Amino acid sequence: MDKALLEQVIEICKRAGEAILEVYHSSAELEVETKKDDSPVTAADLAAHKVLEPALAQLIEGVPVLSEEQEMPSFEERSQWQRYWIVDPLDGTKEFIRRNGEFTVNVALIENGEPVLGVVYVPVLNITYAGCKGEGAFKRDANGETEIRVRPLKPRLDNSEVVELVASRSHGTGTVDQLVQRIESELGAVECKNMGSSLKLCLVAEGAADLYPRLAPTCEWDTAAAQAVVEAAGGIVVDEEFNLLRYNTKDSLLNPFFYVIGDSSFDWQSLLLDKSAA
Repeated sequence: MDKALLEQVIEICKRAGEAILEVYHSSAELEVETKKDDSPVTAADLAAHKVLEPALAQLIEGVPVLSEEQEMPSFEERSQWQRYWIVDPLDGTKEFIRRNGEFTVNVALIENGEPVLGVVYVPVLNITYAGCKGEGAFKRDANGETEIRVRPLKPRLDNSEVVELVASRSHGTGTVDQLVQRIESELGAVECKNMGSSLKLCLVAEGAADLYPRLAPTCEWDTAAAQAVVEAAGGIVVDEEFNLLRYNTKDSLLNPFFYVIGDSSFDWQSLLLDKSAA
């Protein structure tokens, strides 16, 4: 995968972030509309889409763009796509509305259902997470660029350190609480961080958390970019049967529930699956 292409995507995401911040810092009252699926949309979502869609369409000839803020092509049409861009112009609209800064611009390149390149840009903090299949992952902020890797779990358990989970601030908390209890009974103390948007996956990618269980609905554009970063950093994103999360395989763009796992050499599968079925 071409590092130059990744840099071009980062630049486009930053421009979309600037469009978002214009709305975010505006003194005008924020207007929130509700889409057909009951999710919120603001002028910032649409402004970012207007930057991303045409710019990405020009990057690789013949590669279509699938954005949350557009009319969805039919699966009959999408199923013909071997490569395409998938975009969430503003992931974490609820966090944007709350003005807590925990929202991102997400762009991924999908090849045959696999996210092979991803950029997650955090406009308020000017932080970029990016990764390419075969090239590794990095975080870029005011201190420069740092390679990121998921962290091993066994040394932490050997030192009696807490297992760190990251979870949604808005969704699925009851189920996650049950999961935390199960992990505590097997592995010891668990600390749970709550956060919005795809930043949760990025925490696992940079070795700041061990597991992110997502036991509530998401769409494919919510996860693809950060999954590319996680996998480039050595982690995995799997569904409840522990199959790797894949894209554009069905008519619906809803993801199954999933787990973002940092240390894939640890036997999370028996811990998460067998007892959940019991």
